[in-house]
Amino acid sequence: MRAQGKEIDLADWPVAILAGGLSTRLRPATDKTPKALLSVAGEPFVIHQLRLLYSQGLRRIVLCVGYLGEMIEAELGDGSSLGMQIGYSFDGPTLLGTGGALKRALPKLGDQFLAIYGDSFMPVDYFAIVEAFVLSRKPALMTVFENESRWDVSNVSFEAGEIHRYDKKLRTAEMRHIDYGIAVLSPEVFASFPDDRAFDLADVYSDLVSEKQMAAYEVKQRFYEIGSREGLAELDSLLRDKRATFFP
Repeated sequence: MRAQGKEIDLADWPVAILAGGLSTRLRPATDKTPKALLSVAGEPFVIHQLRLLYSQGLRRIVLCVGYLGEMIEAELGDGSSLGMQIGYSFDGPTLLGTGGALKRALPKLGDQFLAIYGDSFMPVDYFAIVEAFVLSRKPALMTVFENESRWDVSNVSFEAGEIHRYDKKLRTAEMRHIDYGIAVLSPEVFASFPDDRAFDLADVYSDLVSEKQMAAYEVKQRFYEIGSREGLAELDSLLRDKRATFFP
């Protein structure tokens, strides 16, 4: 499909999966196992995540890993068994945070790419998200969801298709939406941030929002996560239930 003269084929769009954190909330389960490999419905969580991306037509994956990342690489290899191309970007001796990990991975990601969190399961229309990014002609796009602080604390003020405020620390009453967890990014958004230094992706987003360089796409389907014991148990139950449907 084309958007403003540009052909969109999701097989050509890399997806960076941020899977390098320490997962302290899930200890002791993550003392010797990275969160991506925790068992969910009988399989490592990352397999469910990759299967979802594959179903959307995405084929190129770069896993940004740090803590116990070698175990993830040993499990997935080059991705050929899943019909995907999987590469790896390691933080090195110091964990780089979500922003620093992405900046380190840029040589593997090309001119435009998607970024998702390694503990999130987000069954939405990825093509529509990429198309909205292309049509926006902005260097970045954030997906937002009207969360109303139900599944996590809302951190986005969003109205009339525009993000007016984004802040993960200083929340205000008008913040009814949340950063859903899928972004589309261009490498230039990291230009002002240091190489091989830890920083949070939220800092990049805050700058883009304040400069009105962050496009937005509102999704209607809730997200699922394994970042907490409760979230892990919920998704495990849903993925075991063959009657469960995620897509509208």
